[in-house]
Amino acid sequence: MHVVLVTHHYPPEVGAPQRRWGALVPRFVDAGHRVTVLAPSPHHPDGVAGDLSPEERPGARAQGPFGERIVRLRFRPHGTDLPSRVRDQTVAAIDAVVQGLRDLRGADRPDVVVSTVPGIPSIGAGAVLKRALRVPHVVEMRDAWPDLVEPSGMLGGPGGPKRQARRMLTHAIHVHITARQKHAAAVVTTTHRFAEVLRDRGVRHVEVIRNGAYLDEIPHLGPRDGDGPLRVVYVGTVGRSQGLHTAIEAVDLLSRRGVPVELRIVGSGAEVEHLRALAGRSAGSVDVRGRVPRAEVIDHYAWADTLLVSLRAWTPLRWTVPSKLYEALATGRHVTGVVSGEAAGIIGETGAGHTVPPEDPVALAALWERLSADRARLEVGERGRAWAYGHCDYDRLAERYLALLEEVRRR
Repeated sequence: MHVVLVTHHYPPEVGAPQRRWGALVPRFVDAGHRVTVLAPSPHHPDGVAGDLSPEERPGARAQGPFGERIVRLRFRPHGTDLPSRVRDQTVAAIDAVVQGLRDLRGADRPDVVVSTVPGIPSIGAGAVLKRALRVPHVVEMRDAWPDLVEPSGMLGGPGGPKRQARRMLTHAIHVHITARQKHAAAVVTTTHRFAEVLRDRGVRHVEVIRNGAYLDEIPHLGPRDGDGPLRVVYVGTVGRSQGLHTAIEAVDLLSRRGVPVELRIVGSGAEVEHLRALAGRSAGSVDVRGRVPRAEVIDHYAWADTLLVSLRAWTPLRWTVPSKLYEALATGRHVTGVVSGEAAGIIGETGAGHTVPPEDPVALAALWERLSADRARLEVGERGRAWAYGHCDYDRLAERYLALLEEVRRR
């Protein structure tokens, strides 16, 4: 089977989409399938490319590290704002169509096209290639789009003279994405809650294939030995969706009560500078660091008493599960979940930690005060780790994905 992947994010970049496909593609290739990847030159998360090798420049065609063929697309340098990111994604999606039609006709025609979100324009590119090449199209929704369009602020803030225009554009995006989902041969989601939402909208063939974790790289940590201040770490994307201001506000509240808590935030994203400013004004101990190599992530987990997984109180985020939660479960260390919906349900089901409602610093401060006073609450047992091994193993996820693609091809 020849699989074409249209994606805006791919290794050697780092991030959740890159980890997912950096794990699935080698397993597809090892199973005897051909994979062609249409992806822009590496430029995430800074929005600008560094020193690109000849194989990474726009227009290059080269064999990738997993035995796949990578066609590098044009891109548009962008900043931290969402509109400029969307423009970048649109440039890459248009070039995916141009390069795909150039390379994938005739004997090299694929059996199936997979387009993954983010970015949203990749769906359109996949739909055009589907029609032009007359092959099935699988749409992968890693996040709850189009429902995140409005709360994310990607079209601008509330109010103002352009409010009506934004409302009309938001509606148009909803209609367009939902239509593409309905016309796809299959839609892949990473959570059951969002799959239910799509089925309720009339999307017929929806499959759940969760995000995974590199389980062989994650040691069993269990509770940390030691006393002193309660240590909390967040490792991951530091963006708008994570709502990490809540954690800083909770630490500030506890510091004023004389409860010692140390918060460490590790990662890159649009909110880093804003959080550093908040940390500078906080009375508590908050350390906002940049992105670190993957090999150092476990060191930060080992430093902490509890691993923070956080999302904002946006309704669509009730249907999503941060991929970092699976990695946290695999460590066997206590998880602080500032989440609701399916993510909170997993933490509760496994007993892997405690949850509080998103964007509620008072509730979060109360939880951390209880954990600080009674360290026995940090002992969470083995059920979270067992759940991760049962649901997040990439070998199993790849087998399920390939079975879906084979079924789509037969249909």
